[in-house]
Amino acid sequence: MEFMIIGRDGTDAGAFGRRLAVREQHLDCFDTFRKLGFFKYGCAILDDNQQMVGSVIVCEFESRDELEKLWLSNEPYVVGDVWRNIEITQIRSRIPTNV
Repeated sequence: MEFMIIGRDGTDAGAFGRRLAVREQHLDCFDTFRKLGFFKYGCAILDDNQQMVGSVIVCEFESRDELEKLWLSNEPYVVGDVWRNIEITQIRSRIPTNV
């Protein structure tokens, strides 16, 4: 099953500092799950000032339960209290074949 995860950071004064504090751990985690074939791609959500305020990840797991147990419960942005709002939506992506 494919999923799109939208994680929105907190809006309090310490939100950006929390993101930066665990960003390298988050990127390492992302790379690990990408190499294992779970993650297709990810990107940062930017505000009008080009500051990171959230993330989008497109991934594939056997189930939502597997997604939550294997990855989300250990995700540094979750454990580090960066993402305050997390939306998980099942999707079907299409990768262009003529690129």
